[in-house]
Amino acid sequence: MELRKDFLWGGATAANQYEGGYLEGGRGLSINDVEKGASHGVKREIHDHVHPDAYYPSHEAVDFYHHYKEDIALFAEMGFKCFRFSIAWSRIFPNGDETEPNEAGLEFYDDVIGELEKYGIEPLVTINHYEMPLALVQKYGAWRNRKLVEFFERYCRVIFTHYKGRVRYWLTHNEINAMFLSDRPYHQAGIIYEDGENRSQTILNAAHYMLLASARAVQIGHETDPDNQIGCMLIYPLVYAATCSPDDQISAMKKLNKTYYFGDVHCRGYYSNVCTAMWQEMGAKPEMEPGDEEILKNGTVDFVSFSYYFSSIEGKNLEIVTGNVASGGKNPYLKATQWGWQIDALGLRTSLNYLYDRYQKPLFIVENGMGALDTVNEDGTIDDDYRIEYLEEHIRAMIDAVELDHVDLMGYTPWGCIDLVSAGTGEMRKRYGFIYVDKDDEGKGTLNRSRKKSFFWYKNVIATNGGCLR
Repeated sequence: MELRKDFLWGGATAANQYEGGYLEGGRGLSINDVEKGASHGVKREIHDHVHPDAYYPSHEAVDFYHHYKEDIALFAEMGFKCFRFSIAWSRIFPNGDETEPNEAGLEFYDDVIGELEKYGIEPLVTINHYEMPLALVQKYGAWRNRKLVEFFERYCRVIFTHYKGRVRYWLTHNEINAMFLSDRPYHQAGIIYEDGENRSQTILNAAHYMLLASARAVQIGHETDPDNQIGCMLIYPLVYAATCSPDDQISAMKKLNKTYYFGDVHCRGYYSNVCTAMWQEMGAKPEMEPGDEEILKNGTVDFVSFSYYFSSIEGKNLEIVTGNVASGGKNPYLKATQWGWQIDALGLRTSLNYLYDRYQKPLFIVENGMGALDTVNEDGTIDDDYRIEYLEEHIRAMIDAVELDHVDLMGYTPWGCIDLVSAGTGEMRKRYGFIYVDKDDEGKGTLNRSRKKSFFWYKNVIATNGGCLR
């Protein structure tokens, strides 16, 4: 096997980290708009409203809202076949519970999609990427409340109808399983636990409602346009057992089951034994209503997309490291990025095999990359050979999974194809992109765009369909 001739090379972004224009065009506040930025290792802070003296990175981000033509032209210069971006839910429904959409918001994405069409770039749209309307948290308690399924359905119906024939590839919830991997499921579900709250019950209910909403989105998307391809999106934090101890093997299995919980429902259409075993361990089960099982059954996804950044190990008395929103034991055989994320290119091949073996659905790598400190040379160039090395190793592993293991892979969109705000820290100095954006952690800078060395390298990778790496 070889990579498909129509393999979807591209890059990935998210509105809350990239778009800006947070009060323009009738947009409402999202959950990220009240999350204060970090500074040099200080954790981010969530507020209940916007404080005038605080810096919120999402408010401007890197201002795609006003630079989309320039950015998309640069993506086209690299040869992108597709571009992953998210629609800001609060740009379409400012409070989330309106009955009619905000036309100015719809028009903005009309313009973005039109620019992509100009260059023949396929849009890959994430419907819900850590940016639900803040009003849904304040008024309804976020995804604790089943009412949000109805609001999400309305939102999906509007965008599927409005962009019919122009967008074919959709993702429902970004990294939905991360709500089981973090003790603060704010980004995924808008939830900050309250004192005395039954956390197990809350998180299982929220997960159920989000899974129902995803299944309904699949059904609505297929009804609206049979050509729509709708996928789930998982974070895949590959886990190895630390030793040959059977106990460590079980620990690693149980860690991965937190991901398979969501993958099983998305792909199989029911709560598998993995899920029911987890309910037993947690001492709770989701509150279901008649008809829920039928919705899940009839709303299975067309493909599985996932993010892959690092791997970890499970066992006893380990040094703990983090990566993305997950954590695990430090692997002594691996190097790490400047932010301590373990680098495991071969783990991507393993992950592709695990996911394809389990679900037998096409896969799509929609996030992969490394955050690093970039230095601008006196002549304005940026020599990011470390980024090229990281991506080259991962793409080689990806190609091996296709050519040697016969995994069905649709495309590859590395994260932060252009520099944007870090989701975890709110920093700008933690850069992922092929394109440098002049902005710092305090929000200062010209926002000028410039090409890094990796820009030209990735352009050649796309032009040869990965052939230059074989």
